[in-house]
Amino acid sequence: MAEKLVVYDMQGKKIDEVDSLFNGKVNPAIMAQAAKMYLANKRCGLASTKTRGEVSGGGKKPWKQKGTGRARVGSIRSPLWRHGGVVFGPHPRNFHYQLSPKIRNLALLSALNEKNKQESILILDKISLAQAKSKEVRNLLDQLKIKEKVLFILSKMQEDFQRAARNLEAVTVAMASTLNAADVLKAKKIIFLRDAYEFIAGRLKLCSAKTIAH
Repeated sequence: MAEKLVVYDMQGKKIDEVDSLFNGKVNPAIMAQAAKMYLANKRCGLASTKTRGEVSGGGKKPWKQKGTGRARVGSIRSPLWRHGGVVFGPHPRNFHYQLSPKIRNLALLSALNEKNKQESILILDKISLAQAKSKEVRNLLDQLKIKEKVLFILSKMQEDFQRAARNLEAVTVAMASTLNAADVLKAKKIIFLRDAYEFIAGRLKLCSAKTIAH
């Protein structure tokens, strides 16, 4: 586990070190709860089937109740028949639910502790691109010797950088104010901008390692 986080410049040179905030314990149960919530909230819940009362046709009884020798039936839209209704099929529903902010922050801190344990977190002093082009972001990653899926965490919108990064499949950008455990767990490397790291420090200041242990 890294006690210090290295600060780099745009040329990939080490310019500073800061104390790591993410040296606490990892709580897999809390991370699982948060990941489940974030994935559930992305579901559209649009799957739909029709019951026997919703499919078209079937208003007339196919044959009389008795005397034909065949099984009695009241509608050609019975679930037993082809083109009939569906029994216990899916219907549109809302999967959305929320955990408390305390749980979400604890899950985020636990996920960051996990990435720090893997020595997968670094800090970038600032971002300044000559052009808002993908090759500029690729060059930055080459300077930092990063080839894995990476998450950049910004403190505020930087349209040039976000426009340059959006065409790179391995690059994701997130705001420090809305960062969540699922974003962190999906990435192999985490790159904080220095001011974003300071923002996260303020956001998680009440979430101590002792609290996570419970």
